Amino acid sequence: MSDTDFPGWHGTTIIGVRKGDEVVIAGDGQVSLGQTVIKGTARKVRRLSPGGNDVLVGFAGSTADAFTLLERLEAKLEATPGQLARASVELAKDWRTDKYLQKLEAMLIVTDGAELLIITGAGDVLEPEHGIAAIGSGGNFALAAARGMLDSDKDAETIAREAMQIAADICVYTNGNLTVEKISK
Repeated sequence: MSDTDFPGWHGTTIIGVRKGDEVVIAGDGQVSLGQTVIKGTARKVRRLSPGGNDVLVGFAGSTADAFTLLERLEAKLEATPGQLARASVELAKDWRTDKYLQKLEAMLIVTDGAELLIITGAGDVLEPEHGIAAIGSGGNFALAAARGMLDSDKDAETIAREAMQIAADICVYTNGNLTVEKISK
């Protein structure tokens, strides 16, 4: 089935901002099917607490696929407590090599407050430059906006919220109904 046969699920915007000892992940609430907004209040940022260690996760892409990945990530974190990078690499390796997981269409931003990472289905675990990670259809807009504010006196949460507002003003697949989670180490 091609994109012209079925409109497909489109976009979202998720941003992670590190400033000082604080990391914030923010995500919009819009779910779209083609030209139609199906839901405006989706929650695409979650707090996981495997083994008592808090980890924030934001996801873009297919919701069912993202939840499958969240379950897998949580299992990896339980197997390697306090080792977010290792758990992320293990998830990315499985995602790339497992025939079932290869079909999943999503991306993740994860943080434990010490590390901020992007995980993709291509097997990538990326530590973004400048302490800002952004994914989804409005990700580049939010990334550019946050980069422009990073040297200001604004804290991580304010930067994330304002960058998301800019992305929502530009990207039709992003709204201003935010879920924001904060963690520090």
